[in-house]
Amino acid sequence: MIDLPRTPSFRLDGRRALVAGASSGIGLACAAALTDAGAEVVLAARNVEKLDAVVAAIARAGGRARSLALDVADVASTAQAVADSGPFDVLVNSAGIARHSAAADTTPDEFDAVAAVNIRGAYFLTQAVAKGLIAAAKPGSLINISSQMGHVGGVDRAVYCATKHAVEGFTKAMAIEWGSHRIRVNTICPTFIRTALTRATFENPERARWILDKIKLGRPGEVEDVIGAVVYLASDASALVTGTSMMIDGGWTAE
Repeated sequence: MIDLPRTPSFRLDGRRALVAGASSGIGLACAAALTDAGAEVVLAARNVEKLDAVVAAIARAGGRARSLALDVADVASTAQAVADSGPFDVLVNSAGIARHSAAADTTPDEFDAVAAVNIRGAYFLTQAVAKGLIAAAKPGSLINISSQMGHVGGVDRAVYCATKHAVEGFTKAMAIEWGSHRIRVNTICPTFIRTALTRATFENPERARWILDKIKLGRPGEVEDVIGAVVYLASDASALVTGTSMMIDGGWTAE
C-alpha cells in the first residue's frame, strides 16, 4: 500500500494578519484574500475613512476585519500600535510610495520621502511584528510587497529601485536571523499592476509600450495576479519558504 502525500492547507483559520497599506490597490486585495482564506485581518493605513469602507465590504462578504490608523513612516507610533494590537501571525506590508524622476534630478527631499516609507518604514514594521511573535514564542510569516524593480533598473526609477533593492536585502538577513524562531520572511515582486496609483503610467503611450514590451506574457498585472501568492506565503503550504522573492512579473526579469 502506498501512502500518498497530502497537500498542505492554504487555509488561514485562527490566524491574525496585519496588512499595511490596505486602503487601496494591492494592499486592499491582499486583505480581502486573507479574510477569504479564514484569517482575521487588521487593515492599516493613514486614511481611516477608506479603511472603514474596506472593512464594511469585507464584513458584507462574510470576513472578519477591523481598521487601524497607521503611518509606517512614524516608526515609534507604528511599533506601539503593533505591540498593542498584536501578536500577528501574518504581516503583509503593502505600504509604499514612489516619486519618479530622472536620477540627475532627484532631490534629497524626494529621496528621503520615499526611503522613509519604503525602507525605514518597511524595516521597522517588519521588526515590530517579529518582536511580537518572538515574545509570544509563535511562528509567523512576514511578507513585504517589493517589486520587480528590486531586481532590475528602470528609467526615472532610481530612487524607487534603490528602496526596493534594500527591501530584498533586509528580507534575506531577517529570514536568516529569525529562522530559529520559525518566523519566515519573504518578498513578493510584482510587475506593473493596474491600480489607481499606476493609472497615469498606463495612460502614457510611451510608458505603456515599454511595459508591454518587457512583460513576456503581453499584458500588465491585475491585483488578482498577486493575491494567490500572498495566501500561499501566509499559509502552511509554504512552510519551507523563507528568505526569497516570489516574482510575479510576467517574465520581465527572465532576460
